[in-house]
Amino acid sequence: MISAVSIQNLKKTYKEGKASKEALKGIHLDIESGAFFGLLGPNGAGKSTLINIMAGLTVKTSGTVAICGFDIEKQMRQARSSIGVVPQELVLDTFFTVREALEITAGYYAVPKAKRRTSEIIEVMGLADKADAHARRLSGGMRRRLLIAKALVHSPKVLILDEPTAGVDVELRTQLWDYVRMLNKQGTTILLTTHYLEEAEELCDKIAIINHGEVIACDKKRNLMSRFDSKQLILKLTVPLKRMPPALSELGATITDEGDLMLRYRPSEANIEEMLGKIRASGLSIRDLVTHEADLQDVFQHLTRKKAA
Repeated sequence: MISAVSIQNLKKTYKEGKASKEALKGIHLDIESGAFFGLLGPNGAGKSTLINIMAGLTVKTSGTVAICGFDIEKQMRQARSSIGVVPQELVLDTFFTVREALEITAGYYAVPKAKRRTSEIIEVMGLADKADAHARRLSGGMRRRLLIAKALVHSPKVLILDEPTAGVDVELRTQLWDYVRMLNKQGTTILLTTHYLEEAEELCDKIAIINHGEVIACDKKRNLMSRFDSKQLILKLTVPLKRMPPALSELGATITDEGDLMLRYRPSEANIEEMLGKIRASGLSIRDLVTHEADLQDVFQHLTRKKAA
């Protein structure tokens, strides 16, 4: 099966006077058709450069990029017709109405009038009452909706969402993800970049983390999560703890500000039965307990800090 996105040894160097900056240092990525793929990284990691190259907005220095099997340079028209990009910046032609903007974009992609989905997209994006309003009169959230709508007019096989929910309300966020999930189930490949890591954790089935122009991790979400071998247990006590029982000090337990007991341990190494036995033997009166497993935020911070070090 042809990959939705295939990137091989992609490099991009920016010239800054006599100096140069290597924004991408040999990126390799392969995104399967129909995937919901997350591309994460701190600011300045190279995500926007990578997306702009895929969209044909930035010229690569070397390497290859193919969208649905079409090389972005040798088969530019087919590649660009296969991809829809929702940019992070709110850039719109303010002199067109919402409906006009979608119709013009559809014409740019040579979508026949009989196959245009302008009214459907306007409705889905919650723009029905703004269909005849000019973009300059739209709020920031409404402009974001219009950007998303424009990326959908030619029914792209690959949809790139670059921080799509930045600065938008909860209602739009819910509507957007419901619609994107539906598109994904229908076969559209989704590439999401976001600083809201809880969104990526909920939505994506595979995730790549990029830092300093390099891919430092790329795996299925569950595999990435399993890399972070850490778990936290908080025992909420009936009587706040003032002094650590000696047996629990050996476990590396600490007392929280509320007087509860907190233990951090590695599930792959810990003897849970022995740990629970020492807790029972300490005579503590426990009213509740809370566990916390590593989430994508923990994994992300661990990997990017490790790379920075």
